[in-house]
Amino acid sequence: MRNGEKWTVQTLARALRGGKCSARELTLACLKRIEACEPEVHAFLTVTREKALTAADRIDARLAAGEELPLLAGIPMAIKDNICTKGVRTTCASRMLENFIPPYDADAAERLHQAGAVLLGKLNMDEFAMGSDTGTSAFGPTANPLDVSRVPGGSSGGSAAAVAAGEAVFALGSDTGGSVRQPAALCGVVGLRPTYGRISRYGLTGFAPSLDQIGLVTRDVPDCAAVLAAVAGFDPRDATSSRVPVDDYLTGIGEGVRGMRAALVRESLEESSPGVRRELLRAAARLETLGARVDELSLPFLRDMLPAYHILSSAEASSNLARFDGIRYGFSATDAADWQERIRESRSRGFGREVKRRILLGTFVLTKEQYGPCYEKARRLKGKTLASLRTALSYYDFLLLPTSPEVAWKREEKRDPVAMYRSDLFVVPASIAGLPALSVPFGMDQGLPVGMQLVGRAFGEKELFRAAHALEEGKA
Repeated sequence: MRNGEKWTVQTLARALRGGKCSARELTLACLKRIEACEPEVHAFLTVTREKALTAADRIDARLAAGEELPLLAGIPMAIKDNICTKGVRTTCASRMLENFIPPYDADAAERLHQAGAVLLGKLNMDEFAMGSDTGTSAFGPTANPLDVSRVPGGSSGGSAAAVAAGEAVFALGSDTGGSVRQPAALCGVVGLRPTYGRISRYGLTGFAPSLDQIGLVTRDVPDCAAVLAAVAGFDPRDATSSRVPVDDYLTGIGEGVRGMRAALVRESLEESSPGVRRELLRAAARLETLGARVDELSLPFLRDMLPAYHILSSAEASSNLARFDGIRYGFSATDAADWQERIRESRSRGFGREVKRRILLGTFVLTKEQYGPCYEKARRLKGKTLASLRTALSYYDFLLLPTSPEVAWKREEKRDPVAMYRSDLFVVPASIAGLPALSVPFGMDQGLPVGMQLVGRAFGEKELFRAAHALEEGKA
């Protein structure tokens, strides 16, 4: 098999069952691709070569015995390094967890194992998923494989880069405030944040639990539908896991958008770069040509959601990361003179600059003086956002806006954290509302891919796949 960067789940599943290749051959091809790309891309933190080959051989034996296996059986994939994998180092890209080896699998990892997918390794990320360029990793940044002088986005930059580079056929990431969708857009692949509760968070190291959701990165929309079908479902170990039945996402995916209603978010036109704005208008025109109705819709709260998101997520992070104190688990400053110094030094040396910045912000907004004017105000805005989006989606089938206001930037261009945060402007509303949102490549700007984001109703992933696939089939 050649052209690994173009492989999809669908084509590989047919090849495996048709005897055109083996799971071992696919795995070796991906491992060879990893070896070739990693010196420049650095998408992986851990490569599980021997485990992957053993798993592939097991699938080959089952196929040879005539077993009917799930669609993902034998497909090489990788997992973001904040999702627990039994017996495989899981660092969250932090010195704090540099040597942590989980004794259990996350629910999503467990479901992929049961489906027969082959784990190639663990992927780089922004430390504890806090960042927008995969530059805060304690183990070095990831580069965009389309142009290694540019960022891949974040925090799931390793996931997007690995899929875009052809190192893995698909990947798991996590999305708190756009961390799957934004890097998918910058790397020219598909990224899905499903409805909150659609995929279990069991085994996901938390950043902001009310916002965190495991997401998917794939080569195309049908692959995204296939992987979601494998990892979605109720899990009693996660109190937020939903009992809503899992759809057959692939059935009807090619039916098109005729009769669907889309709302182009007006403020996203105003906040996008000229090239991204041009592609957004082209995407809207494409949907209309395919038979959808597209109206402009104003969401005036859009610009306020970014500061509200950072207030809410940082407040949760400051509480959530208090567990890493150097005493119970994680990095420990054993050279400290007493327990107070040990806690202080463990956290100072174990956490990087961006994580400490967000812990400090979260602690500040939770103080008595700032709780009302900052935290409570952000919570009220969250409620208004959810109400506004529900109202809009009671009429429209989905919202249309860019995933990122701009294409991938050069790493040295954004040293100011606030400028970096702005790249998440269009992705945080769906996160705050807990709604499904999918980024699909559509068009180019400056020779780099532009991502279009479709935001749908709760548990409306099936309709999102249908609309995104129509855009995908008609993209330039």
